[in-house]
Amino acid sequence: MMEDKFDIRIVSDEKRIFAFVGDFGSGKTEMAINFALMRRASGKDVAIADLDVVNLYFRSREHTNYLRERGINVILPPQKYRNADVPIITPTVMGSISDHNTDLILDIGGEENGIAVLGYLSEYLIKEAYEILFVINGRRPFTRKVEDIVSLYDRLVRKARGVKINSLVNNTNLMDETTGEIVKEGEELLEDVSSALSIPIAFNSISEGVNLDGVSLKYPIFRIKRFNTVK
Repeated sequence: MMEDKFDIRIVSDEKRIFAFVGDFGSGKTEMAINFALMRRASGKDVAIADLDVVNLYFRSREHTNYLRERGINVILPPQKYRNADVPIITPTVMGSISDHNTDLILDIGGEENGIAVLGYLSEYLIKEAYEILFVINGRRPFTRKVEDIVSLYDRLVRKARGVKINSLVNNTNLMDETTGEIVKEGEELLEDVSSALSIPIAFNSISEGVNLDGVSLKYPIFRIKRFNTVK
């Protein structure tokens, strides 16, 4: 079994609240879990709030024990609402947004219905140091082309009610079949997206077991543990 090792080079002390948005299957939840673990490994007090009302099959709440054992506070809806497909924003989430002693990671759902939850929180988020990261897997059917990604971005920001998407994350992968060339292909795709949207690329997300085979990448590498093994 792999040890819990997380690259902390992408940690920014200027931001405290992080949320990951994107298409279905882009890897948002895995990114949220890994990011929470990374921030905790850097010595921060960390909470992760499961606000995913879209994907009922892979959410951070499925790894509650794993996260709590590592010192991360997992914020969940009340038990009777945990399988509901409506947004449940508890007072604990609201309190964590304004708690400047804790880093808050928001695990939200895919596409417009997911980011709409951030829209509900917009009046609170815009007062804080937040980062909204747009996660893109360039090998997914609807995010293979620049124009499709730009279209998705436009739909997301319309639902976000003033919450800004700050940066892009390259999570291009084919699970166990991922190669360095595939990651590089995704990075090049995101460079075109970055130019089109005037949004910077934050980092490349790469599974711990992927060998880059000498491929050179321009942007920082965040090695992550894959929690969802379903292809």
